[in-house]
Amino acid sequence: MNQTKSAGALTAKKKILILLPDGVGLRNFAFTSFVAIGEKLGWEVIFWNHTPFDLSQFNFSQIKLQGRIRSKTDLLKRAKIEAELDHFSRKFEDPVYQTYKFPTSQKGIKPFIKNRIISLLINNHRGEEGLQRLRKKLKFSERKGSFYEHCKTILQKEKPDFIFCTNQRPAAAIAPLTAALDLNIPTGTFIFSWDNLPKATMVVETDYYFVWSDYMKMELLKYYPHIRSEQTLVTGSPQFEPHFDLTLRQSRQDFFREHNLDLSKKYICFSGDDKTTCPDDPQYLDDIADSVKKLNSEGSNLGIIFRRCPVDFSDRYDEVLTRHKDLITPIAPLWKKVGDNWNTILPTKKDLALQINTIIHTEAVVNLASSMVFDYGIFDKPCLYLNYEVENKEDNTWTPQKVYNFVHFRSMPSTKTVFWVNSRKKISKKLELALAAKPEDLKETRKWFKKINIHPPQEASQRIWEEIERITMK
Repeated sequence: MNQTKSAGALTAKKKILILLPDGVGLRNFAFTSFVAIGEKLGWEVIFWNHTPFDLSQFNFSQIKLQGRIRSKTDLLKRAKIEAELDHFSRKFEDPVYQTYKFPTSQKGIKPFIKNRIISLLINNHRGEEGLQRLRKKLKFSERKGSFYEHCKTILQKEKPDFIFCTNQRPAAAIAPLTAALDLNIPTGTFIFSWDNLPKATMVVETDYYFVWSDYMKMELLKYYPHIRSEQTLVTGSPQFEPHFDLTLRQSRQDFFREHNLDLSKKYICFSGDDKTTCPDDPQYLDDIADSVKKLNSEGSNLGIIFRRCPVDFSDRYDEVLTRHKDLITPIAPLWKKVGDNWNTILPTKKDLALQINTIIHTEAVVNLASSMVFDYGIFDKPCLYLNYEVENKEDNTWTPQKVYNFVHFRSMPSTKTVFWVNSRKKISKKLELALAAKPEDLKETRKWFKKINIHPPQEASQRIWEEIERITMK
């Protein structure tokens, strides 16, 4: 047994397995101070790693998790998500939940059969009781697989005091968490993103749920009334902690030299979305570039840094970047592609510094509906939200209003929270207003951030560990 000295006596270390069912949790829990805080508290911290990322390079202890979900589990998961969205639409009398559904393939016999099975499952599991049966069936399905047995064997050997799942969305987390449940090991999951709960992305069930804010706690209890208030722990998200780490910051001179930027210019950041969220992004970037050229012809001296969405490796921006190569400097996120699917494109620790220095050394951010509004708000910098139809649309069925109608934007305190760009003709004027904004002009942005994420934001990891300590002392 591992031993550590505490108050002059030998006491057993507590052991936690941090479950990484996919790569999205790396940024929050491997690349922040989360592990160091836990170890300082006397915990043995081990990553239960289901990603292709090798954490031993950071001197972290890890146990590689081998296996995959059963085909039946995947069908049940898809049915659960759609059944929940249907239930939310009926319960709250709001059609917006239907817009969260992804279109499914209708070509071929296998997709047809799968879609028929999912439709039958949805029809047979309506309402709270039907959804509860689906949740039980997910666990029951995984108990029949070799992946579950693999997880159970590891838990019986390791005997952890707590399992902390970094993301509530992946079905790959069901087997390890179900094995923990069957062995009476307490579990918790972190709600990964501020927009996740209305989208019915709660795939796992645990003893405790770690959320960003009182607002998110209210959402969780609203959408999942079987979860009790005392199971829901408000801690904030570690994703904002690196913004306060002074060791990650570069001087303006070093950052500009590294990325071949012009020290005489002020830069704005165009932050790209994935193609599904915003198929018109290249046209928006083109419009922004034309507007910046207009401002420069009138005496401004501006440039554009283009930071694409980390999971977008497409060539859809190439034409715009070539046309405006004298104005736009692309600085690609430092994510690592280790597979073909979006969830096998993994963040790196170096990208934390890159993103933070991009924020520090630009004056404002322009995008469509991105949470970068909060990242820039931390540094008292404005965000411009694009909200108009481009002239040459990529997809005639898509509109920016579809995104702004999503439920999570209802948390916005007022229309003054961001600078709204409602037409192409207004871009130049809105840029001038944003660049002239003072910190006191951004109070609504700060108000929104405080509503979404408990403050101070740099103490999220500490708050999570305090809750884990409290749970395991019971």
